[in-house]
Amino acid sequence: MTRPAVLMVLGSCASLQVGAALAANLFPVAGSSGATVLRLGLAAVILLTLARPAVRGWQRHQWRAAILLGIAMAGMNGFFYAAIERIPLGPAVTIEFLGPLVLAAVLSRRPRDLAWVLLAGAGVAIMGFADGAAPLDPLGVAYVLVAAVFWALYILAGSRAGTVIPGNGGLAIGLSVATLAVLPLGLGGAVRAVSAPPLLLIAVGTAILASVIPYTLEMAALRRLPRPVFGILLSLEPAVAALAGWLLLAQPLSWPVALAITVVIAATIGSTISATRAAARPESAPAPEPASRPTSVSVPGRGKAAAALDRHRPSGTRPGVAEPVR
Repeated sequence: MTRPAVLMVLGSCASLQVGAALAANLFPVAGSSGATVLRLGLAAVILLTLARPAVRGWQRHQWRAAILLGIAMAGMNGFFYAAIERIPLGPAVTIEFLGPLVLAAVLSRRPRDLAWVLLAGAGVAIMGFADGAAPLDPLGVAYVLVAAVFWALYILAGSRAGTVIPGNGGLAIGLSVATLAVLPLGLGGAVRAVSAPPLLLIAVGTAILASVIPYTLEMAALRRLPRPVFGILLSLEPAVAALAGWLLLAQPLSWPVALAITVVIAATIGSTISATRAAARPESAPAPEPASRPTSVSVPGRGKAAAALDRHRPSGTRPGVAEPVR
């Protein structure tokens, strides 16, 4: 189950990069808030149509899990888009990764797991500041730190929703909640983009590639992976972004970035192998208790004659019960 889950996370990272490239075309008209509303809202409509969650039969804990997932997605997306308006994308992704990184460190129970967490964090840090650290806008840093907290909450809430809600119903309701949460901030920009048919098509593509596909794959991966391993696998996202820019956009790939990608991939492979071995390790079964010889039990109200008769009764018969007539 671990290998398919790793492929799901890789597919999520790749889909997110293509969706982010499409979303950049929406920023001049809709702004970051409007693009977030379109991305989450159209994704919610698509998933509600496909999943058709049977919400009438949901219990209170299922509604709570879906709502918490939506709040986490709203904060993760909203604060991150607000941050990248003020600070560069590389440092923003690096700082935001502190959320799943710290979560993986907190949930790690073995020294080896913590070592993979630290190795992945070192690789992402090299990647984010490889071209030199310029002064960052304090407000942008504050926004992305809040986004990091919501990213960690998204992992916890997604794991919970995937456990208590079958299928993609929890994700569909979560996206609806997230849309309502960010709607007051980006309604105007979303309306301006929807009024232009070419931008509407771009918005639909963004919703599919940047929300529907990656969130569906991540929810499926969360059902199969421990949360610390999932948090480490997310470190592949900036590595995939750098490789995509090098292969598709002819962006230069410096040797520090190449080294960082190698480090992140090594941490991911090591964490995945450790998780696979831990899952395949058989649990020790308790030793069976030795069988005890049947003893006579004194029952209140029975006479001495009946107790004496029990002592001489053949084993395998019930004390105090007459033998059937053969």
